[in-house]
Amino acid sequence: MARKKISTTIYITPEQSEKLKLLHERTQVPIAVYIREGIDLVLKKHSRALPGQIPLVPMDDEKA
Repeated sequence: MARKKISTTIYITPEQSEKLKLLHERTQVPIAVYIREGIDLVLKKHSRALPGQIPLVPMDDEKA
């Protein structure tokens, strides 16, 4: 079952828009999928700033 999605508005640069359109044309993957993937990457990168449990082992992108 697909997860519920919430509509939001974002502003991107014309260059970002053109690159996303080109990527979509070449892959047939919806632009919204790439935007959600980008959000996931940012959330993972900044996960220490979010509330939650502290991992027992360092994440791959963290320095020991």
